[in-house]
Amino acid sequence: MAITEHYTSELFQFVQDHLQEDPAQLLLRHSKKNTFDIKLAVGQIAARQRAKSKLPLWAANPSVIFPKSISLEQCSSEETANFKRSLVNGHSLIDLTGGFGVDTFLLGQDFSHITYIEREEDLASIVTYNFSKLSQDSDKYQTINADAIDFLSGCSEQFDVINIDPARRGGHNQKLYRLGDCEPDVCSHWPLLSSKAKVVMIKASPMLDLKEALRELPEITELHVVAHKNEVKEVLLIWRAEASQDLSCPIYAWELSSQNPKPFTFDFESEAEVQVALGMPGRYLVIPNVAILKSGAFKSFAQQYKLAKLHTHTHLYSGDVLSDGIPGRVFEVMEEVKLDKKSLKKKFNTGTVNVLSRNHPMKAEAIKQKYKLKDGGEDFLIACTLMDGRAAAYHCRKVDE
Repeated sequence: MAITEHYTSELFQFVQDHLQEDPAQLLLRHSKKNTFDIKLAVGQIAARQRAKSKLPLWAANPSVIFPKSISLEQCSSEETANFKRSLVNGHSLIDLTGGFGVDTFLLGQDFSHITYIEREEDLASIVTYNFSKLSQDSDKYQTINADAIDFLSGCSEQFDVINIDPARRGGHNQKLYRLGDCEPDVCSHWPLLSSKAKVVMIKASPMLDLKEALRELPEITELHVVAHKNEVKEVLLIWRAEASQDLSCPIYAWELSSQNPKPFTFDFESEAEVQVALGMPGRYLVIPNVAILKSGAFKSFAQQYKLAKLHTHTHLYSGDVLSDGIPGRVFEVMEEVKLDKKSLKKKFNTGTVNVLSRNHPMKAEAIKQKYKLKDGGEDFLIACTLMDGRAAAYHCRKVDE
């Protein structure tokens, strides 16, 4: 049965006419007989509303179909997919876990032959249709409904780049993080993957243990932690056949929402050797961006920007003079504040202050609840543990970037 048999022109028009409306209310109002499947139409409206910010190209195209089963959680955003275009190039690309086709389509802009693999038949059919609506050059996209490993095992073709995003949900819908637990298992299938391409790019969970992943796949030649608006979105493990295996794997921490993004770069061997000074809070406190924190560059960050750490396990840094372009949030220290009701009431009489906690006995939410504080305004209360083991709190104000 052709996909377009259900997705009629009347259905598409209904979707466009009611894009801004509440899907549940629409279903109630239009539940009587229609010339099209009203549940299908309302499902399209709901999907477009969810995808508007993450996938604007798809959401803005009135002819695109969103599958019923699509999960936007693991699907790449357009920002991260376009970023990945800068990491790979060549003639031929195969996406072994095609899904909704976001990576396939956007990575494919720079390739002349693209193969999309997806084992769910309906999803593969929808993506084939969508490619024809998204691109005038859709003939270069070959879509195949097959199991990724079965297809690759029987394929004689060599590819410049393999892209793979293993499923991170178990049989009981539990979230999975380890590479070896995901499907396909890139660790057990590594000999096959590395024999079929010059470059293998693996998208992994933001919760991935980076050191464990490099122990599982020591062949990896570079690792990228990708954040957008201070939220880690993806961890990318890349193997390049031409790269040296003798060097320590470089790790790149990216914040894509910054102007002209540049990575913070380090490796675990160098990180282990860095000697960092501990110090008391000076004029400024610095919190690295989440990509740097996720990557584990705790000492390398301090060394590069000439900062002192407040405590071995407090990822909060201090200095009296700041380097330009520090990748993180910078606060000017106004004064130390006692964490008691009387002191806090006197300092923040409206009860409005942004509360942050770093390696402090009390989490930020607990502090707000105990002292009846609420986030907001220009003032910050930063609670932390100092080099002498003392728990402290500081009234700070954010320094404009």
